[in-house]
Amino acid sequence: MRLLLLACLRAQTGNATTAARIQNHLHAAGHICILKDAFMYESPAEIANLTSTDKFDAALAIHLYKGGRLLQGSRIPFGIIFGGTDVNEDTKCQEKCQVMGAVLEEARFAVAFTVKLKELAAAEWPDARKKIYVQSQGIKTAPSDTFDWYRFLQNSAIPANTDRFHLFLLICGLRRVKDPLYLVEVFSDWHRKDPSVHLGIIGPAVDPVFTSEIKEKVKRAPGVHLLPELPQEELHAAVRRCFAVVNSSLSEGMSAAILEAMDLEIPVLARNIPGNAAIIKHKETGLLFSNPQEFVVLSKSLMNDPIMEKEIITRAKDYVKKHHSWEGERKTYQNLVLRLQ
Repeated sequence: MRLLLLACLRAQTGNATTAARIQNHLHAAGHICILKDAFMYESPAEIANLTSTDKFDAALAIHLYKGGRLLQGSRIPFGIIFGGTDVNEDTKCQEKCQVMGAVLEEARFAVAFTVKLKELAAAEWPDARKKIYVQSQGIKTAPSDTFDWYRFLQNSAIPANTDRFHLFLLICGLRRVKDPLYLVEVFSDWHRKDPSVHLGIIGPAVDPVFTSEIKEKVKRAPGVHLLPELPQEELHAAVRRCFAVVNSSLSEGMSAAILEAMDLEIPVLARNIPGNAAIIKHKETGLLFSNPQEFVVLSKSLMNDPIMEKEIITRAKDYVKKHHSWEGERKTYQNLVLRLQ
């Protein structure tokens, strides 16, 4: 089968990673799967033109609004993968909600990463409940063996020549929904009292205006660094060397960065929002904070309690192995795609 896979590649790193994995799964089953950036197209007519010219048999879209709306009235069968912000945020806009409902009606199936996300979607569009499947993200990490950690720190102007050095990594596309500035002030205050702690914000500059705002704020915040984006294998290697991975998003579908940190045996501190609480059990597989002050308190407890740190890391690794199997995800998508024949 010749499949079109639509995803928002430039704006959402999570979607891009998910798309690459799904493409890999479908190629392995012998399908031809062509990945296209949804932002390159403006209307369903453009996609209809593309699907007939390039002779696609079926399509998949990640994100019910951004990708799905382009498949409205499609001549070919299609499936939808919820992105997270579509169900959590875009449903608040009546116009978007109507479009998404119509897309879901036409779709052969839809995939939600969590039971909670399925329930939210089913509450919004009850008729679609039976066609929504739950498949958590499959995780596979591959840290680079040649990554030079000390050069990376040096290039980022992070002094790592102390015995006590703790780098917290906040991994996200630089856009407002990820709220990367949420912890900047409190972290900087903490760094002034304890110079061994550093916060690195790392990810693609998705929103140029907001990225300039972040640069300005970080410039005036000692202990906080805006780090250059890294290829995935190098990012995994950097995660393996940091003290903890941080997530401060306002909204999440399912954070691959959190799951990858768990797989790489690095503790996670995440903002207590539904998407994060769905994969982290507080003080068991990670730590959930509800405000910046609580983040600092929990970080200090993690630094001062190596036994708790070890227990969290072990349970988190087991959780990912059990619930985020890459092979299980592969099987699900290979089976679902048969519904598009």
